[in-house]
Amino acid sequence: MLTLAAFDSERFLALLPFLIPLILIDLGLIVYCLIDLARPERRVRGGNKLVWALVILLVGTFGPLAYLFLGREDL
Repeated sequence: MLTLAAFDSERFLALLPFLIPLILIDLGLIVYCLIDLARPERRVRGGNKLVWALVILLVGTFGPLAYLFLGREDL
């Protein structure tokens, strides 16, 4: 079981240079997908942009990837 006493700040700080770029890439992907989804001419599979917005926001990294590869219809 993980407790606060088990939290090792030195290990966390050592991982931080690797985590920050991954977090920024993930946030950038989410922003890109939401901007793309908001375009009036964008059509999505299923026809419901609200559902895709929730998928992008709530499913983590796989939500935006699912939108990019499965959710968009060609313009």
